[in-house]
Amino acid sequence: MKKILLTLIIILPNLSISQEKPRLVVGIVVDQMRYDYISRFYEDFEEGGFKRLINDGFLFRNAHYDYMPTKTGPGHASIYTGTTPSRHGIIGNDWYATSINQKINCVYDSAASVVGGESNGEVSPRNVNATTITDELRLFYNFNSKVVGVSLKDRGAAIPAGHNPTGAYWYDLKSGNIITSTYYRNELPEWVKNYNSKNRPLVFLSKKWTLFKDEGSYNESIADDNPYEQELRKGMGVSFPHDLPKFKNDMSLLKYTPFTNTMIKEVSMEAVTGEELGQDTIPDFLTVSFSATDDVGHRFGPRSKEIQDTYLRLDNDISELLSFLDESVGEGNYTVFLSADHGATDVPSYMYKNKMPGGYHNNGYIKSMLGDKLTDTFGDGEWVEYLINEQVYLNKALIEKKKLSLDEVKQVVIDALMEEDFIVDAIDADEVKMRMYTDPMLARLQNGYHNKRSGDILYILTPSTLNDAWGRQGTDHRTPYTYDTHIPIIFYGAGIKTGSSVRKVAITDIAPTLSMLLNISLPSMADGEPLAELFE
Repeated sequence: MKKILLTLIIILPNLSISQEKPRLVVGIVVDQMRYDYISRFYEDFEEGGFKRLINDGFLFRNAHYDYMPTKTGPGHASIYTGTTPSRHGIIGNDWYATSINQKINCVYDSAASVVGGESNGEVSPRNVNATTITDELRLFYNFNSKVVGVSLKDRGAAIPAGHNPTGAYWYDLKSGNIITSTYYRNELPEWVKNYNSKNRPLVFLSKKWTLFKDEGSYNESIADDNPYEQELRKGMGVSFPHDLPKFKNDMSLLKYTPFTNTMIKEVSMEAVTGEELGQDTIPDFLTVSFSATDDVGHRFGPRSKEIQDTYLRLDNDISELLSFLDESVGEGNYTVFLSADHGATDVPSYMYKNKMPGGYHNNGYIKSMLGDKLTDTFGDGEWVEYLINEQVYLNKALIEKKKLSLDEVKQVVIDALMEEDFIVDAIDADEVKMRMYTDPMLARLQNGYHNKRSGDILYILTPSTLNDAWGRQGTDHRTPYTYDTHIPIIFYGAGIKTGSSVRKVAITDIAPTLSMLLNISLPSMADGEPLAELFE
């Protein structure tokens, strides 16, 4: 018998198994950054910030979130786990926990307490059901790789840094300190203590918020004095300059200004120095979440001078951060990715004024209306336990007590919801579990549904429709529509070619791309695909 010798030749792309890895990966998430902010504000950016990342890196122009609700917690979790809320479990910034009959935050941990501040310390990543890319880096190098997360928001630090990082730090709205929780450590490291000793919030609150550039640079925004914006504080008004010194002891006010972005940049730089990130051949990871863009956007909306000013200042902060990394880690020794956790709709009242689709509804009305319908059909009772994330949680104990069919109760809810002009679709959660949707909108709803945490009925609002419980100014995000899903993905630095692509890609592709770049394991539930353009 003749033996046949087969030779298998595997041709790999430019990425070699043995290629040199970056000494530091910096993940930047810009909260509420719509893709169009790049093109709208591009001419006003300086050369060293966004322009440097775009022109010397690789820009994915057609990147999207592939689920709803599009919010901060799910966004950060999806970026770093490489999967959707249906798997990683972070289905919103908050959700209703039926086991304890109360709303909980996505990073809530009753076993943790604050370290270094006065509030906001019951925080950990325990609710994330999957490993993150930062977890996998720690595991690969037997915890010799350092991972530090920094953000204004607790969830923007805790989720990206993973389950066992070197540290995760965020801003305390009461004390103005950068803090952590006992989940991570029992005392702040010296570099954080030293930063807190500078009292930077008081410095920023001692000056009025004025325009960063001359007024002529803001022609991409609507008039400063307009009816679509919310005051930061009563009596402050909605126009520049914003009189921050009038409320100089209000540490929570600072989050509605661009200056918390500057603080997070400063803390990030201190973390690189204090933790000696990127100083040897074992890769480290710094996660940075700039959240002022979200808080300013919520108050003033996407067309405001305030949001443009916030991005022009952020551009300067990013420029300074990159220059710092050039000096401390070395140009060519680090890799950066930049993306966003979601976008945002235009202010509905602005849309309506300009004959565009948009409007308002009220969650209180929905809950009351459903309660009335169910009472008329089945008798008295508190039928709706909770309404959140466009999901209805029914009182199943009451339904069981009355010996009713859960399916019949749910159908009454669905029929009632579908009678409302501001609702596009309403679907039984059991149907979401069993079907595989091909319709893109319903597929996004399905990707955001978690079998153990989501509600009993899910619904989708009409475009640019917001809950008016907080007034009819400012904006929000949560939907499966492109204004919420379309965000930038940029890669820059070591191992990254220059260029751009209009291929439609998903936010869940970032973590697998980093796994390939670092030659480490994929996060445990990752179902995204590596961005092949970077390796061709």
